[in-house]
Amino acid sequence: MAARVGIVTFPGSLDDRDALRAVALMGGEPVPIWHADRSLGGADAVILPGGFSYGDYLRTGAIARFAPAMESVSAFAAAGGPVLGICNGFQILCEAGLLPGALVRNKGLAFVCRWVTVRVENGGAGEGESSGRLTIGRRGELLSVPIKHGEGRFVASPESLERLEAEGRIALRYASPGGEVSDDFNPNGSAASIAGVWNDAGNVLGLMPHPEHAVDPDLGPTGGQAILQWLLSAARARVPA
Repeated sequence: MAARVGIVTFPGSLDDRDALRAVALMGGEPVPIWHADRSLGGADAVILPGGFSYGDYLRTGAIARFAPAMESVSAFAAAGGPVLGICNGFQILCEAGLLPGALVRNKGLAFVCRWVTVRVENGGAGEGESSGRLTIGRRGELLSVPIKHGEGRFVASPESLERLEAEGRIALRYASPGGEVSDDFNPNGSAASIAGVWNDAGNVLGLMPHPEHAVDPDLGPTGGQAILQWLLSAARARVPA
C-alpha cells in the first residue's frame, strides 16, 4: 500500500501542485488538504509547501500558523508523524514553534531564484544506507536543488545555534559544488550557512530549497529525491502491514 502524504494548501500557496506531483512520481499517494480542514485525511506524512501564505502579511508564515489545519499538523508531529516544510512551509513551522529560529529577509534584500548545492550535515535517524534507518543522505553528501525566496535567511539566538550544532540538528548547509561551506556560496546570509534543520525528535524537517522541483530526471537534477524519499520511508513505516 502506498504511503499517503497530505499536502496542505493555504491561500497564497503556489508549490502545492508541484508537491502533489512529486509525491506521485516518487511512489506515494498525494492527499490534498485545505487550510481550513481539521482532518489530515488519514495521511501518513505531511508537506507544508512553498508559496506566500496569506500574502506574507505581518511576516512570512505568521497567519498560516493559526490555520485550522495547523492544529492537526502540530498534533500529528507531536505523535511522531513525519512533517516536511518547504520554503514557506519552513517559515510556517518556525512560526508554529515546531522548529527553532526564524526566516527573515535575505541579506542582500533581493529575491533569489537559482540552483544551489546543499551538503548533508545530519541525514536524520541514522548515517548511511547500511544503518537500515531513515535518512536524507550520508554526511557530506551533496544535493543539487533550486531555491526561490526573498525571506530565506535563517536566524536564531547564539544559544539556539550552539544547541543545534551540539545536538546534530542541522540537516543541510549551503555549499559549493565541491562541498565547501563559505559565505561565497551562502545565497541569503543564513547563520552558519544553514539551509535546513530538524526538530529535536527528528521527525520534522524544514528547509528553504525546493526538493519537489528536483525529482524528475527529465527536467533536471534530482537532488530532491533523497529528501522526499526520507519522507515517504518515514510515512511507510507508519502504514500497517
